Amino acid sequence: MTADDYLSHLRALLPPGPAWSGEMGAEVDEVLQCLAPEFARVDARGDALLAEMDPRMVRELLPDWERVMALPDPCLGPSQSFDDRRAAVFRRMFEVGDARMEYYVQLAVSFGYTNARGVEYRAPRFGRARFGKSHFGTWAQQFFWGLRLGGALAGGRRFGATVWGERFGGNPNEGLECVVRREAHAHTVVMLDFET
Repeated sequence: MTADDYLSHLRALLPPGPAWSGEMGAEVDEVLQCLAPEFARVDARGDALLAEMDPRMVRELLPDWERVMALPDPCLGPSQSFDDRRAAVFRRMFEVGDARMEYYVQLAVSFGYTNARGVEYRAPRFGRARFGKSHFGTWAQQFFWGLRLGGALAGGRRFGATVWGERFGGNPNEGLECVVRREAHAHTVVMLDFET
């Protein structure tokens, strides 16, 4: 509600009678005109607080969300943009992990690798292996899997392409590598393939 809405409501709440007309009524109306903007401000702050409850829309309470969710993620480094920090809060709140390859592909897509796809390497198994097929690996290969990411993200701070305050030598692809290796099963080995 606006200040004009609150002013009309406050005027409607005055009791009827001649006491509110004339010189005294004008002074009371001035008091109401001073109160109405404050009521409108409090109303707007209440709406803003409701928006802060959704991690996709959070603006002012982002440090509190990060404190509760143990963020910023050490894999992503300390200097992230505001949108990256908000996306990390959303991911931490709603992603629960998964053992399927699709989860890791979606994780890569959320980091900006739109052409990501998963690769499962086949270990020799009775009924699957054929003589003369060289694309089967050793028994240890059953613990290998990979992500083909369709090219590394552009960027990375280097001499001649860095502005003041940015970390020199930073690689924008390190974040995904760290997160995937952290969330992968302990007995598996992940290979990330940045096709160029």
